[in-house]
Amino acid sequence: MSHPSPIERRETLEFRSMKVEDIDAIVAIEQEVFAAPWTAEAFHNELKQNMFAKYMVMEQDGDILGYGGMWLIVDEAHVTNIAIRERYQGQGLGKLLLGEMMKTAHWLGAKRMTLEVRVSNEVAQRLYRRFGFEPSGIRPGYYSDNMEDALIMWADLEPEVWTRQEPAGSPARSGNRRGASRAAEGEQA
Repeated sequence: MSHPSPIERRETLEFRSMKVEDIDAIVAIEQEVFAAPWTAEAFHNELKQNMFAKYMVMEQDGDILGYGGMWLIVDEAHVTNIAIRERYQGQGLGKLLLGEMMKTAHWLGAKRMTLEVRVSNEVAQRLYRRFGFEPSGIRPGYYSDNMEDALIMWADLEPEVWTRQEPAGSPARSGNRRGASRAAEGEQA
């Protein structure tokens, strides 16, 4: 018997601020999806010492499916990382998570968002373009594992962009508070 995918049960998806207790699960995701994963210490420092950092998790039934982080400085949000567990990739969860991050950044006063992405990561670039991100430059040798260049992308944080991306019946469109972001409601990490 096959189980419904997380996206088929999107009404049970929940977004919340990352907590120190989440770090082990987050590091496991990092190791699954990134060639140069962040360490537990790096996340601990982000949550406890970086006053500009805002990290959130996407979970379902207590299982963390993905997470995203950003630094909020003045009126800009800089995405530090965004990841979905390998087994859940390709189901639209990255789209939901990015939309939630953009809404949260906007709610917290950011007008623009930036990120870096590997020049070879065309799948992620397509996702970012759907949300209005446009290339603005290259950071040569940015990734330490293979010295690959990073494409710098920027987007204006306009609600119509992420609203257009949300499917009918999604928590953000239906007003389902369980699926709405508590990260934007001032929960402490």
